[in-house]
Amino acid sequence: MLLIHNGLVLTCNDKDQVIPGGAVLLKEDKILAVGSSEELSGRYPGAEKIDARGRVVMPGLINAHMHLYSTFARGMDLKTSEPPADFLEILEKLWWRLDNSLVEPKDIYYSALYAIIEGIQNGTTTIFDHHASFGLIDGSLDIIQEAALRAGIRASLCFESSDRHGKEASRAALEENVNFIEDIKPEEKSYLQGMFGLHASFTLEDSTLKEIGRLAAALEVPCHLHVAEGRADVRDSQRRGYENIGERLDRFDIWQPDTLAIHGVHLSREEYRMLADRDCLLVNNPESNMSNAVGAADLPAAAETGLALALGTDGYTTDMFESLKVAALLPAHQAEDPRLGGELARQMLFETNGKLASRAFGKKLGSLEAGAGADVIIVDYQAPTPLTSDNYFYHILMGMSGSRVDTTIARGELLMENREVKILDHGKFTEECQRQAESFWQRF
Repeated sequence: MLLIHNGLVLTCNDKDQVIPGGAVLLKEDKILAVGSSEELSGRYPGAEKIDARGRVVMPGLINAHMHLYSTFARGMDLKTSEPPADFLEILEKLWWRLDNSLVEPKDIYYSALYAIIEGIQNGTTTIFDHHASFGLIDGSLDIIQEAALRAGIRASLCFESSDRHGKEASRAALEENVNFIEDIKPEEKSYLQGMFGLHASFTLEDSTLKEIGRLAAALEVPCHLHVAEGRADVRDSQRRGYENIGERLDRFDIWQPDTLAIHGVHLSREEYRMLADRDCLLVNNPESNMSNAVGAADLPAAAETGLALALGTDGYTTDMFESLKVAALLPAHQAEDPRLGGELARQMLFETNGKLASRAFGKKLGSLEAGAGADVIIVDYQAPTPLTSDNYFYHILMGMSGSRVDTTIARGELLMENREVKILDHGKFTEECQRQAESFWQRF
C-alpha cells in the first residue's frame, strides 16, 4: 500500500470535496481510501508513504484527443517554398507528408514514448490517441501500445482510416483498427482500449464509411474522428448531396455511443443536437484550432443542446493545464462576454473527460475516491488565498501548470517523483529520440 499524506487533496468527486491535511491510500490500481492524514496514517501505519508537504494532490489528468505521432514535427523544416496559407495546405504540406514519412518502427515508438513521457511530466495519466502512419500501417498500433505499456499510462488507440492514399492503404487502415481492437485481452481493458479511427469525412468515400459503421457496430466500439474542423469538410458533404456532415455520418452509423467528434468548429446547432441524441462527445482543442486558423466551436450553443463537451490537445501541446487555460479564455474572447468559458472548461476537463475515461476503461477515473483507479498527481502549488470546494478550479486555472507537477502516479505505479521520471533514463532516451528525429527529418 502507498499513502500520500499531508496534502491539500482536491478530490474532483461529485461533491468537489477539498481536504486540507488530506491523504490518499492506494493499493495496486485502486484507491482504498481518501480522508485526513491523521486518520489514514493511524489506520495504516505500515503503508509506504509519500509526504505531499502541503502541496496539491489531485487526480491524474485525461487527454481526450492526442496525436502522439506529431512529436517529430516540432521544429521541423517543411521544405516548402511558401508556408501553408490555410488549413488544407497545412494538411497537404505538413501532416499528410509527415504521416506518409513514418516508415520505421522507431519513428512511431520514439515519437509516441516521448510525448507520453512529456505528458507524464505535465500530469497526464490517460490519453485517447489518434494515430496515422501511412508509411507503416500494419502493426503500428502495437508499437504505440508498447510505448504506452512501458510508460505505465492508460491509452485508447486507433488508426486514422482514410481513402486519400488509395484503396489498398484504406483497407489496411481498417484492418489495423480491427486487429488491434480484437487483440486486446480482457485483463488489459482497464488500461488499454481501442476505438475505430477516421480522419475526416472529406477524405472518406461513402462505401468506406458504410464499412466502418458496420465494423464499429459489430465490434461494439466508438469511433474517433475529426469533424468539421475546416470548412472544406462541410463543403464536401454538401457537394456529395448531403445536407451536412452530421447527416452524412449518421447515414452510415458512424455516430456510435461514446464516439469522439473532434473539433466540430463548423457544425450547426442541429448537428450538435444530433450528436447529443446519439450519446456522442464533442472534443474541444482550442490551441490547435487557433493555430490552424479554422475558427472556434460555439461551445455554449453545443452545451445548450445537452452535448457532452470534452477537452484534448490535438498534439499541439502535451500539457492539459495549458489547454484548460485557453479553453476557458477562448469562448469569452470569441463572444466578447467575460461570463463564458470558465465553467465550460471546468466541466470539460474535470467532469466529461473523467466520465469518458471511466466508461472506456471500466473503472472510475478523474476522481479521488474509494474504488477509483489509482491515478494521482502532486502539484507544487501553495495557494496564496483560501482554496475551497467553491473556488479550487480558479486556483487550478490561474496558478497551476504542467511544469509544477512534482509527482505522477498511474495505475498505482510511481512514474515521476520530484520531477524525476522513474520509468527510464530520461536523458539517454531523449538523446536517442533526437537521433531518430534527425533520421526522420532527412526522409521527410
